[in-house]
Amino acid sequence: MALVAQQIVNGIVVGSTYALFALGFTLIFGVLHVLNLAHGAVFMWGAFTGLFAVTALGLPLPAAFAVAMLAAGLLSVLVDAVAFRPLRCRGSPEFAAIISSLGVAQILMSAAQIASNTQVQRFPFGTFPIVFYQVFGLRVSLQQIVIVGSVAVLVAALLAFLFATSFGRQIRAVAISERTASLLGVNPGAVHALTFFLCGALAGAAGVIIGIAFNSVHFLMGEPYLLRGFVVIVLGGLGSVAGAVVGGLLFGMIQTLSVAFLSSALSDAILFGLLFVILLLRPSGFFGTLRREIRVVRQ
Repeated sequence: MALVAQQIVNGIVVGSTYALFALGFTLIFGVLHVLNLAHGAVFMWGAFTGLFAVTALGLPLPAAFAVAMLAAGLLSVLVDAVAFRPLRCRGSPEFAAIISSLGVAQILMSAAQIASNTQVQRFPFGTFPIVFYQVFGLRVSLQQIVIVGSVAVLVAALLAFLFATSFGRQIRAVAISERTASLLGVNPGAVHALTFFLCGALAGAAGVIIGIAFNSVHFLMGEPYLLRGFVVIVLGGLGSVAGAVVGGLLFGMIQTLSVAFLSSALSDAILFGLLFVILLLRPSGFFGTLRREIRVVRQ
């Protein structure tokens, strides 16, 4: 039982990082109703920015964390301006936007590959203190506590912004019906830019957290998280913030337990098999609504 409890704790930590990555992914879908396949590249550049802030600028980790969030947020706004906004203005189909974002992602990854000379970059030793605690017989590191705490703070801040501020209400209004929101005085263009900034900032935060947790930053680090993030938001429900959090935690715990007690080779098979079963039983995910329902509301 102690081993199971230890793996559940580890799974919560891993799942928290998945949830943080998936939050931005699902928020963009909830507002624009399109998958942003450049989200993993923004996540990767957030990690590189945090590393640069620590190594080249000599900033302390909290300041580097803030710089990475700001830079990733601005990069995400740029991705919107290049890959999404021109297509929205032309009324292009959503599939065109997906392909466009995929092209931008390849450009960003190629730029990171050239900048890093295809080498894995690492944070300097001592960037984060290595401290362990014994809590009810479980071995918990300070890093794990900070990861879970940081994710909880960011999720709470996002929810407070979405449900307790004027800008948040505008985002939710555009997500339901962009045309109706514009008739009520909401500027959809500003909402789109703000949404992309928030999503990029969350991706940048996730990039720094994961880069420090594994002490590894490289140009391909966003690809596996993009796939896992997609699974998480499908499990939780496309466009659902609560679903992204629950799906991320569930994904992390199942992955950790399957690796610990079965086999790492079976981990992906179990996770995607679970996705298949859940979609058969509930196609919209845990907290999502079917797309056809969204179309009716928007009309």
